[in-house]
Amino acid sequence: MTTIQTIQDQLAPFLSEWGTPEPNHLAAILSSENLQDAVRVLYNDHQIYLIAITGIDNGVEANTFEVLYHFGMDARVLTLRVTIDRVEAMIPSICGIYPYASPFERETGEMFGITFVDTPDTTRLFLPDDWEEGSYPLRKDAELKGVQ
Repeated sequence: MTTIQTIQDQLAPFLSEWGTPEPNHLAAILSSENLQDAVRVLYNDHQIYLIAITGIDNGVEANTFEVLYHFGMDARVLTLRVTIDRVEAMIPSICGIYPYASPFERETGEMFGITFVDTPDTTRLFLPDDWEEGSYPLRKDAELKGVQ
């Protein structure tokens, strides 16, 4: 069985920071340049699976987004946190490693306006076809028509 310590040791070359916010939960911070290498390490373990990809808008003042990659290992969780620029919101796709990451990337992309570079499918997942281009509902500064 893979331990949190084993994962931490394997990911050490790619991480800039890590912590254990709860028992059986490792939270790691890394750059977008190291994302695919770190995810490949996780994939090669064969006991670790992708649970979700989510986003956080840190606001216009911070001028950043965070993209969070949540992985499971039995009852344990690993979260990789990647901070990206809010204006040029781009991050490498992990679909070449975990093909089923596509719906997570599509959702995060359409809700925050984040581009997942080399993702195989960029079609909308939730928003209607006539949704206003350049309007992203989960951004803190989103101006949604009809919403007060």
